[in-house]
Amino acid sequence: MSDFFTNQPAQKWRKDSAMHYYRPFRQKLFCQKMLSTSVFGAIFAMACVAAVMSGCKVGPNFTKPETQMPAGWIEKAQQTPQTQPAVEKVNLSEWWKIFNDAELTSLINEAMAANLDVCIAKTRIRQARGNYGIAVSGIGPTLDGGSSYQRGQSGNTPVSNQYQAGFDSGWEIDIFGGVQRNIESAEAQLQASVESLRDVQVTLAAEVARYYIELRTLQQRIIITKQNLQAQQRSEAVTRKKFEGGFVSGLDVANSRAQVAATSAQIPLLESSERQAIYALSVLMNREPSALLERLSKSATIPIAPPAVPVGIPSDLLRRRPDIRMAEANVHSATANIGVAVADLFPKFNFGSSLGWSSADLNTMFNPASRLWSFGPSMSWNIFQSGATLANIDVQKALKDESLLTYRQTVLNAVQEVETALIQSQMEQEHVKALKEAVVQNQKAVEISTVLYSEGNTDFLNVLSAQQSLLNTQSSLIQSSGNVSLYLISLYKALGGGWDEDI
Repeated sequence: MSDFFTNQPAQKWRKDSAMHYYRPFRQKLFCQKMLSTSVFGAIFAMACVAAVMSGCKVGPNFTKPETQMPAGWIEKAQQTPQTQPAVEKVNLSEWWKIFNDAELTSLINEAMAANLDVCIAKTRIRQARGNYGIAVSGIGPTLDGGSSYQRGQSGNTPVSNQYQAGFDSGWEIDIFGGVQRNIESAEAQLQASVESLRDVQVTLAAEVARYYIELRTLQQRIIITKQNLQAQQRSEAVTRKKFEGGFVSGLDVANSRAQVAATSAQIPLLESSERQAIYALSVLMNREPSALLERLSKSATIPIAPPAVPVGIPSDLLRRRPDIRMAEANVHSATANIGVAVADLFPKFNFGSSLGWSSADLNTMFNPASRLWSFGPSMSWNIFQSGATLANIDVQKALKDESLLTYRQTVLNAVQEVETALIQSQMEQEHVKALKEAVVQNQKAVEISTVLYSEGNTDFLNVLSAQQSLLNTQSSLIQSSGNVSLYLISLYKALGGGWDEDI
């Protein structure tokens, strides 16, 4: 890897003389005068003016990471001329409205306002804004005030009092841009915290929608299971009457009762999962688990959205996905931190002044004769630290490399999530079509086998098999219908939908 300001291999750069580190800056007039003249005061002032005007900042400047994105998606979203107009109206920031479910929209809005993860992310933005303010304050002067009183004696001298009060001010002139790079890093971290909040909102919207779809799917499965149970109970009653009349054996009765019991056993499990979905929704809204039981326990249909989705092109993810934007901001911050570390190689220049009063008598404290003042420039330079400064530069460069790799990984994961959601959504729609046909045929099988059994023309096992197949396919159809919506939710999440610019 090349060095960030010499563009030479790091090993060779490390072996050069100490002055080699300052090669880019020796060409600047203010640095030449500062290091070569003996008339320090005048040149110092000139250097400060030149530095402010030139805006010299050591270290590399941030450039957006280069990312090779595919030209298009492997899996194409289903978009027909009939659905295209509706697709164009989809607002990714509020994608859940395509389901046309007022309850779902209400739940997501309430969660956005109250969710604890959102609240935590907002506090981190406030922290980042405070850190940014701290960084910005480093560019300006400081002013400290103080006062003291001492009473003491030295040797055989009389006991005396000493009163002091005054002010001290200082101003570091950011000639090499270390403070500016620190501000740049803090600003990038502030942006990263904003993107983190947006990422939480994307996840939250998808989680609320997912639990809601699962809830409605479970409720529909409970309804279908209970309907099949009633049909099986009627068959069991018919079988029992036939047994009592001596037309069938006790085996048919046992089989019919076993079928009823097996179907009945599924209902408590489904109802348990239904409760758990409601509890999860309540917690996402920062409420106690039972808070939404009365509100959501009434069954409702599964929200179904148009299958077409405005997926755009893969490069749109760089603009939409908050996690990618956050990773980019982290690269920016890490790049600026290299400049902060490099600035430690150079001297620091300060203007300092003080104004105060010192007197042995409080009554004469503020007389002109008690006044003390000073003013003047100063320089400090950590010339030798056993390689600590250079090692810190290496650390910051490695952190930048890590952030670039994390950025690349985030982008690849984003593309994978979209492709996965696209194929899942498309294949699940095909699954639904096949299950609908299976349900139709199983209903016919139940009707025919029931009639044949009542006429004594078939074995009861055929009735049981047909009933069980019908229940299985109906339950699978409901689950698959819910999965279609769930995969659409996953796709909208993968596209980065669910956040608003107004933060």
